Amino acid sequence: MNFKLILLLPFFFTVQLSGQNGLENLFRSVELRTDTLTFSSNRHVVTYNNEQCLYFIYQDEDEIADVALYPLDHSGNEHISVLASGDYDLMDSLQFFDNAWRFKIRFHNLTRSQFLRLQIKGTSDGEEKLAIIKLLPCYNTRVTMKPGSEELFIGEEKIFELTANNADNLRFSSEWTSGMAVDYRLEKQDDQLLLHVMPNELGSQKIQLRFQTDKPFVDITSNRIIPQPPPVDFTFDVRVSRLRYLNVDKKDITLDEISKRQGTEIQMDNARLLELNRTYRIEDQENPGGALVAEIFTRSYLYSNKVLCVVRTYNYHRSTDGYLYIKYGDEPLFITNFNITPATLISKVSVMHAGGDWTEDLSVHPGETIEVKIEGQGLNKAKFHFEELNEGSADTLIMNENEVNLALRVPFGITKKRVVLYNSSNPTAFALNVREYEIPRPFDYITVNYGDMNHVLSGMVGPVLYNKTVRDVVISFNPDRIDSDNKLFGRQYLTFDVRVTGPNNELIDLRTIGNVVICPSDNSPRFNFYDKRNCSPNEISLNKYLRRSTNDLEDWSRIYLSVRTNPEKYNGESQQKDLEIILKKKYKFDIDVSFPAGLVTISKDQSDPEKTSYSNLYGISMAMVAQFAFYHPEKIAKLRPYRIGAGFLALDAFNFQSELQDLAMVALASLYPTTRDKKLSFPLYIGGGYQFKAQKWMLLIGPGISVKL
Repeated sequence: MNFKLILLLPFFFTVQLSGQNGLENLFRSVELRTDTLTFSSNRHVVTYNNEQCLYFIYQDEDEIADVALYPLDHSGNEHISVLASGDYDLMDSLQFFDNAWRFKIRFHNLTRSQFLRLQIKGTSDGEEKLAIIKLLPCYNTRVTMKPGSEELFIGEEKIFELTANNADNLRFSSEWTSGMAVDYRLEKQDDQLLLHVMPNELGSQKIQLRFQTDKPFVDITSNRIIPQPPPVDFTFDVRVSRLRYLNVDKKDITLDEISKRQGTEIQMDNARLLELNRTYRIEDQENPGGALVAEIFTRSYLYSNKVLCVVRTYNYHRSTDGYLYIKYGDEPLFITNFNITPATLISKVSVMHAGGDWTEDLSVHPGETIEVKIEGQGLNKAKFHFEELNEGSADTLIMNENEVNLALRVPFGITKKRVVLYNSSNPTAFALNVREYEIPRPFDYITVNYGDMNHVLSGMVGPVLYNKTVRDVVISFNPDRIDSDNKLFGRQYLTFDVRVTGPNNELIDLRTIGNVVICPSDNSPRFNFYDKRNCSPNEISLNKYLRRSTNDLEDWSRIYLSVRTNPEKYNGESQQKDLEIILKKKYKFDIDVSFPAGLVTISKDQSDPEKTSYSNLYGISMAMVAQFAFYHPEKIAKLRPYRIGAGFLALDAFNFQSELQDLAMVALASLYPTTRDKKLSFPLYIGGGYQFKAQKWMLLIGPGISVKL
């Protein structure tokens, strides 16, 4: 059967922008198609566990689905990726066609999956967004029973098979009911669901079985969640037993060396043919020659019309295998039934974290929800619980002879480092190890101060241009932000790499500040349990580590700062943030020696002040000018193509026989053909000044050669 899932995002699709607290939509809609049915977010969204989820009905535990993501605005420069999860595998690469990003996934064990969600990471114009699509897989679970016989006999336990299309999705109690006309209990062995019945009253008796489901069903027409399948009703005809059935007070007896030799005391119904101080043989068949399962010795009468007996067991037996026959010699006198099972033995304990797989690493963290799987033999007789984890947070999911599954929540305030698994009041050899969270937190708890204010490191992007003296670079930490009441990160292990270069990119200093450990503050729910040894101070001054202080650096020097978490502390997971501080300058002042040539001067004619005279072209002159050069405000160390200065100009300085030689005090503007700061350049000069020899004012223009000292 094919299913099609269309997601309309405003209900449940959220996008977290890095560096912001707001939420935005990333896609117009999402379509998930498995077979032929279609589920749309505008018609098939329900509230489940206080969260809005889009539900879909599945038939296969490992369902394959095609997913289409329709973006709000496709510009062609965005990048979309699907984050990995233990709940599904990405089967092919993500491609854009037919106005949507498309890919195929295969889900894993939908019935047992918890917190199912698709996580899509998008990058557009350098901005990262995370989309979370919460899904609710639904299954139409059905349970039926077709017993081969409707007859029951008083006191005789009988077992029937129930047919369920998904037995793993059912939740039920495995305890016997009491005080009913027909008592019953449910049991799951492997993939088979079994109903044990024990009639107590004659006549036509009806039982009704009700189940809860792990994955609910939803009525598509009304979007109504149906948490349980329809009840199973059946009517039995209860009659008097053929061989009298003798009830025993213990339904499970352990077979071990003690039960073989010393036996187990039980109370059994009294009967007319039952004699005291006699040993009876218990076999698993009515005819002679059956295998010896146990022996029962009648010891004394009890006041409640019971007989105190001792049972010595020799072979395993399960109630599902049939009745046990109490014989004297080869003659059957009575029937009874109880389980003879091996002693409880735990062979393996596994833990599954949310979104993960089963692991034998029994480490857990405060505040998380886990599943614990206990494997072994004779486990159906055990009553398992963990100390400090039995405050209503344990929920038995599966319990049979070979496997027990428990859903548990570790309290935030748990005080023990080792949580022992108990069987009733007896500790076992297995325990959960409570470890504090050590997750790399985004760098929003780190601030950098290179001037007069703190800047949050996670919000700093691109090179920082600073036009004042950097007295020091101080890195501060805010431990209050590391942990909160509902989210723990634990101790943060950091390394700082510092590199300082000069204006010509020459290396000035190189330092690594390692083993920085930042501990959460006392507002953390786990503050009292953290190891506070080796915690670093909440402030780091770079000048304490650098050979050359930052306030001695020249203009356009650079301070590179790289902050990274130590991957060996986080199972290989690492985060890194790079920061570059550039000592910006708006202008520079220098002495420029240039050689103007072919200058044209304009001045008043001395013989006729009303006239303007133009000089002949001068030869090579020499100018020494103190001038200002200006940097481009949006570029790094890039000069503008003009300069302004004042100084002295020796006109026709290298022609010693020229009458035009003169010394002038001038103000010049220089236009350079390139913005590069070169030693040798060919500018164009425009300016004016006063000639000392000719004793007159002048304007001048012309090319030249500039040499930077």
